[in-house]
Amino acid sequence: MNVDVAAIVVTYNSEDHVTALLDSIHPALGDLSHSVVVVDNGSTDRTLEILDARADCVVVRSTNVGYAAGMNRAVAASPHARALLILNPDAVLDPGSLAPMLAALRKPGVGIVAPRVREADGSLSPTLRRRPTLGRVGGLSFTGLPRFTERIEDPREYEIEHDVDWAVGAILLVDAECYTSLGGMDESFFLYSEETDLSLRAKDAGWSTRYTPHAGALHVGGGSGESATTHMMKILNRIRIYRRLSGPVRGWFYFWASVAIELRRAILGRRESWPTVRALLKPSERPAVLGLNGMLVPR
Repeated sequence: MNVDVAAIVVTYNSEDHVTALLDSIHPALGDLSHSVVVVDNGSTDRTLEILDARADCVVVRSTNVGYAAGMNRAVAASPHARALLILNPDAVLDPGSLAPMLAALRKPGVGIVAPRVREADGSLSPTLRRRPTLGRVGGLSFTGLPRFTERIEDPREYEIEHDVDWAVGAILLVDAECYTSLGGMDESFFLYSEETDLSLRAKDAGWSTRYTPHAGALHVGGGSGESATTHMMKILNRIRIYRRLSGPVRGWFYFWASVAIELRRAILGRRESWPTVRALLKPSERPAVLGLNGMLVPR
């Protein structure tokens, strides 16, 4: 069976959010033919019970193989489609939002489309990002200077449709040919940075990531929980991304800058940063699922 859009979701203890997401998919797609596949990565709450009670999605049971691997499994279990709608379980799509996203995706060279996203309180969620560089390692958003800021904060950038380096992956529409030609998401990341890697690899292969303000969605954020371990994964995977982009010498500088920044954050009271500092300096304390225990600088 062929469909216009294959919606794919990976859940993990998502009982509080997944119903709202799934209820929003059909109104968002309207008359577009579509399928919905949900890969559950070993939830221990009521997520599977909720999914099994629905007739509008195919559920694939899995162990916790990571977000990227879950997405790749969802794609493999989906009918053939021109476009893949990647969704976090704590997102909610606006009615009719897929038509403008598809229109943007059909433009020459576009491989990935990101919509305008709102926070739970209705405010703009700054989801657009610049390519990681050594100058942006500190996340100095308060400067407002692109040289030092990966996250795009300027509201004017969210009023026009344009290409970006990458966008937060809570809601993305991806050309199926683009996704397949890249080999899908890189499963070595396990959790976090998959969308960064996908967009940057797509750009290198000639596919752009495009933002459109004409499609909207809500993203609650943190639907699967935050912890010292997930913060650690974010930092380790950011270093890994930069090293792959820039090589081992620049990667070494980025690594030690990350150590200094996390140490400062820890001293200033961010508790999640202490375990991250230890994991950066002592690879044996890193999550085994990342496969980074045998090296100092992640790659």
